[in-house]
Amino acid sequence: MTLNGKVFETIERIREMKIVTLVARFLLGLMFLVLGLNGFLGFLNMGPPPTGLAGQFMGALFVSHYYWVVAGLQVIGGALLLVNRFVPLALMLLGPVIVNILCYHVFLNHSGAGFAAVVTILWFVVFYAKRQYFSGIFARRA
Repeated sequence: MTLNGKVFETIERIREMKIVTLVARFLLGLMFLVLGLNGFLGFLNMGPPPTGLAGQFMGALFVSHYYWVVAGLQVIGGALLLVNRFVPLALMLLGPVIVNILCYHVFLNHSGAGFAAVVTILWFVVFYAKRQYFSGIFARRA
């Protein structure tokens, strides 16, 4: 393989990564925008509420109106991802929400854990593409 071949191969890989990132950003933004709006408007049938500790946790979120804060973060983060503006900010807003979703499905309610894993993978794909904007928070010394 010649030098020109390696250059074109690298350019092709960069182009493919941009497409993967675009699809991941769009899917992540759409999911969070729709599910965040559902938190306010309730247009999706989410099925019966969970029972046991998971049900108590969800009940506490609704009664305390904490769920509205989470839904608001989802709407803002999803919208920012969809319009491709302030994507690092959107990732920072959605990161803690995703951690809470993962913890909920790992510790309280195992159903839906696959969807949570897909959301996490999509988040990391977009994060990897924007990693240069986060270099400051990974510095060893201030």
